Amino acid sequence: MYVSRTSLRNYTDLGFGRVVAQSVRGRFLTHEGEPTSRKYGLGGQRLERFYLHALAMPLPVFLAWGLGALLLLNGFFTLAYLALGDGAIRGGELIGISDPFLRAFDFSVGTFTTTSTAPMYAYGTTAHWLVVFESFFGPFVLVVTAGLLIARLTRPRMRLRFSESAVVAPYEGGRGLMFRIVNTQASELSDVQVRVSITLFEQTDGKRERNFYPLALERTSVDLFTLHWTVVHPITADSPLHGATPDSLREAQAELLILVNAHEETFSTRVTARASYWWDEIRWDAKFASIFAGSAEDVLAIDVERLDRLDRLEPGTTSKPASQESATPTMPTERNEKLPG
Repeated sequence: MYVSRTSLRNYTDLGFGRVVAQSVRGRFLTHEGEPTSRKYGLGGQRLERFYLHALAMPLPVFLAWGLGALLLLNGFFTLAYLALGDGAIRGGELIGISDPFLRAFDFSVGTFTTTSTAPMYAYGTTAHWLVVFESFFGPFVLVVTAGLLIARLTRPRMRLRFSESAVVAPYEGGRGLMFRIVNTQASELSDVQVRVSITLFEQTDGKRERNFYPLALERTSVDLFTLHWTVVHPITADSPLHGATPDSLREAQAELLILVNAHEETFSTRVTARASYWWDEIRWDAKFASIFAGSAEDVLAIDVERLDRLDRLEPGTTSKPASQESATPTMPTERNEKLPG
């Protein structure tokens, strides 16, 4: 199957560069679309990575970490007040708390949040300096936390869920490579566009090289994306995958690279998402199970939990090339006109 096609195809490396592409072993993106590449010489960039991680983590996790950090910081200040002795904080007997730790913790929270510590007050030079430091440090931490929360709430994003596997399934008398996506946000997406490329190691002029090919799709965009979308690449004689088998994709270290962009209606801006399927994440002799579900309101409905479900087919149904793939390919100029992008 994999012979020299350099003279037959125009391909794109998606910006990786041909020299870099030949030296890389393994996949370019994780299944979730995160780059596997690294950049050295820029330092640890810990603050930048912390910021990006705080924006990307689920909201419940963000709130849990934020609350935990605030409690931990106030715990440190509480221990510092206790280390100064029983007389560092006075007036605690008036609030009805006998436990010294709880008294100091209540005082610390009031100072940290700049609310009120009355009727308790610090006594002594060291205790006052500690109060001054906490009075500056506490609001700073609260402002940073509030800023991260606001940034999360006002950040345009697209939460697409990709099927766990791509599938080579029967399609119009032949075979098609397909995967499914669904919008998991409550907000709506429109004008959704998708580009799919595949990378293959091939023998070119006696050398093993990695080549990039854009894949022609059944459709490259949808105007309304209210349910799900099964993205299909028909495997024809013009396809880089014509004659493909599980063994040939493993030998070629095939990787499917997916770029999606859409109009997000809440913030009225365009958003993007990426994903990747490695050769061992492509299933054969199977097809996607129906995702549609019944609805009491007699409207179209899907069950997102069925997104990854497959129906098994007879062995050899799609793991062997279809007869239509052996037809004579069209000229490169005619084929390239069909490729997206």
